[in-house]
Amino acid sequence: MQSTTAAQLLEATGGTLLFGSAAQCVNEAETDSRQCRPGMLFVPLIAARDGHDFIAPALAAGAEGTLCSRVPEKLEEGKFYIQVPDTRLAYKALAAWYRAQFHIPFVQITGSVGKTTTKEMIAAVLSEHEKVLWTEGNFNNDIGVPKTLLRLSPEHRAAVIETGMNHFGEIRYLGEMVRPDIAVISNVGDAHIENLGSREGILKAKCEIFDYLSPDGFAVLNGDDALLNTVHPEVPVYRCGEGENCNVRVTEVEDRGLDGVDCTVRTAQKAYRLSIPAPGRHMIYSAAMAAVIGEKLGLSPEEITAGVAHYEPAGERMRLIHRADGALILSDCYNANPQSMAAAIHTLARSGRERTAAVLGDMGELGALSPQAHYDMGMCCAREQIDAVVAIGEKAKEIARGAREGGCENVQWFSDRAAALDTVLALAGRDTAVLVKASHAMAFPQLVEQLSKA
Repeated sequence: MQSTTAAQLLEATGGTLLFGSAAQCVNEAETDSRQCRPGMLFVPLIAARDGHDFIAPALAAGAEGTLCSRVPEKLEEGKFYIQVPDTRLAYKALAAWYRAQFHIPFVQITGSVGKTTTKEMIAAVLSEHEKVLWTEGNFNNDIGVPKTLLRLSPEHRAAVIETGMNHFGEIRYLGEMVRPDIAVISNVGDAHIENLGSREGILKAKCEIFDYLSPDGFAVLNGDDALLNTVHPEVPVYRCGEGENCNVRVTEVEDRGLDGVDCTVRTAQKAYRLSIPAPGRHMIYSAAMAAVIGEKLGLSPEEITAGVAHYEPAGERMRLIHRADGALILSDCYNANPQSMAAAIHTLARSGRERTAAVLGDMGELGALSPQAHYDMGMCCAREQIDAVVAIGEKAKEIARGAREGGCENVQWFSDRAAALDTVLALAGRDTAVLVKASHAMAFPQLVEQLSKA
């Protein structure tokens, strides 16, 4: 964040200066009082705990001033206090005001599956050309997006912002801050269907990304997604995929198993032979989207090809862990929904190892679809001829049932991680690949950690 005066904060938020000088400056904004240091603005948000209770510690740690909707009992000398009706909305207003100071391409990304992968791929490509700001991890909500935007500096020549949602209105809320020049939707799946009612509801929520899209901008969509093919925003649209309707066409796909995927991406201008260093055929969509965005922003074919080759997965997204005894752990447990779990099982089956094992847990927010969706994942394991299936969690009982009825012989179910631990550890041996995947709430990274040490 560039140096910003309290007077500018007042302009951005519409707040009132309660105490201190309008000439005081900040160069960062922080919502966690424990992370505050000199030069920062503290933004106390109201969530499980009221951030106003931590204004004093934040200022004592060095923060120069604070926003507040509730006036503190004591106002510290040398600090400034700006009162606003709602600190969350003020944080949004500040981020939107700050973003407006930068006249660079902004890419906003959403989707049911693969939005973080797509964000990382686009950032990898654009970074071959110039300095790029992009969302760290999955800071893609009403706290993470403003935090990311406030990291903008004059050295950045593009920004790639991931936006997530689980209710109507959230993408619109975030898009009002981002105001993208390029809108990207990776796909429309079943994630959060419990809150949104149907896949059509999910599509409607995702399409809020167009509400603040620049009229001079363009959209990049998954052209093999039937629901997205019903969407026709009033801007140029680049549909990426293998279907004949796609104007960014992916052909000559070569799945190299765990070594990655090669493909040719053809736009109206050029053809790019891309080598993606991450497993899973689904990676062709992220690569194609990154290629056409790179092309439209003026990157050379060499830069686009190199950027795809330099892609690295973020977090626990198909992270490959090679144990000394020859076992391979496929950690894909940041989150899970039916589409991503099916893709992970498909990748496991093509691991090239003598034996395969799937450790699968509950998938959340699927509503009435949940029993069938979990059952289908068990059947998927059977179709892919996975040698052993361990299902963990109440919802995952249906995974076990589907696997058994599909013909898997080695299927076990456990109520929780602790009960399953010994069985899971026994699965991983020489020339065995073990996939670990579940929704974030299942805390499966702890299983991965124990598997990695075994």
